Amino acid sequence: MPCLLNLIYATLLAACSPLLLYRSLRAGKYREGWGEKFLGRAPYRIGERPCVWFHAVSVGEVLLLRPILKELARRRPGWEAVISTTTRTGLATARQSYPDLVTFYAPFDFSWATRRAVARVRPTVLALVELELWPNLVRSAKEAGGRVAIVNGRLSQRSHKGYRKLRGPLGPTLRRIDAVAAQNAEYADRFVDLGVPRSRVRVTGSVKFDGLETDRSNSKTLGLRRALGLSPSELVFVAGSTMDGEEEAALAAYRAARKAHPTLRLVLVPRHAERFDRVASWLESQGERVVRRSEAGATPPPRRPGEAPPVILVDTIGELSAVWGLADVAFVGGSLIPGRGGQNMMEPAAFGAAVLFGPHTSNFREVVEQLLDRAGAREVADASGLAEALLADLDDPESAATRGAVARDYVLAQDGASGRTFAEIDRLVSEERVAVSG
Repeated sequence: MPCLLNLIYATLLAACSPLLLYRSLRAGKYREGWGEKFLGRAPYRIGERPCVWFHAVSVGEVLLLRPILKELARRRPGWEAVISTTTRTGLATARQSYPDLVTFYAPFDFSWATRRAVARVRPTVLALVELELWPNLVRSAKEAGGRVAIVNGRLSQRSHKGYRKLRGPLGPTLRRIDAVAAQNAEYADRFVDLGVPRSRVRVTGSVKFDGLETDRSNSKTLGLRRALGLSPSELVFVAGSTMDGEEEAALAAYRAARKAHPTLRLVLVPRHAERFDRVASWLESQGERVVRRSEAGATPPPRRPGEAPPVILVDTIGELSAVWGLADVAFVGGSLIPGRGGQNMMEPAAFGAAVLFGPHTSNFREVVEQLLDRAGAREVADASGLAEALLADLDDPESAATRGAVARDYVLAQDGASGRTFAEIDRLVSEERVAVSG
């Protein structure tokens, strides 16, 4: 199987190489970390303390590790934790967020790379965040005597259908998983359906609820308000994690609402860093002045009488969670366009913002259902629906505030998943140490 997988990976890599080269030349992607990715040159770990290797794909998964790492530091201060990630922005976020931890690029799933990386890190537990079923990496960890867990496990309906078609080839990998800490019962059942033994699957809740900031007066949000020149008297509409086409919808909604609410400000936070410049150029082509977060502090040109304030473009990584604290009304992107599945709406809900999202939210179906059932959020059908909902919330701030309070209460009631998730990791470490001593 490892040799066959190596051949499949090599074939796919060769087929994709023209596109990868183009993106590397155009956007600067994929240019670093080749030794770690292809050869498994992860940092050497010194010592024999228990070690948890967390593998998080990108920025979102890296950031959600924070409450789990706090649990680890509090309950097992003698343990080590290392973090690997796949993307450049993910690694930059990991290094910024966890400067005291070892962080590195995860090896590609070639057998030689995974074996070498595992030999260097020597993890007691390999903890794959949400859903990262890499057969050679899992095999290498198990052959080296480690345990393997999926933490904050999430298996959408779409992913489940895809993996189900590969249930035969993936069977050995699934049977090697020692524990799945699933976000909800539905995801847990899907893991079992794929072949993970029921006894190894537990519902621990979503870690994304833990550690969410709920105080709008926190230092990061207040610092952003000052840096971006937002006064307390201004209303703020934040459109975050936006994809292609959603900035247009947000701008149209903002322009329509400003006619009745001239103090309204628009803050845009595109989902992907490679789109920052493109979105800025597009805004300017639409006649909008733009203030970029990366240039905050520069003196903007004075406004002419009657001129609209500039649109704020947050073109930095890792600040969206604090940006949501600025929002009176929050639109969560990735939800107007089919195929994306929505983005994290728990963060603006935790601040008590009036939360809006589109109809395509399959990645957060349970959360969406719970919020809608409680009247803690509003779903819009399209761009015109977004404009109507924004204006309705601004026209009726009391109803918007009530909806925000309901959403905040729901989020606070879900706290505790990180403790339950860490308990699964703790159990695996204990089992491994007993096995070694025996």
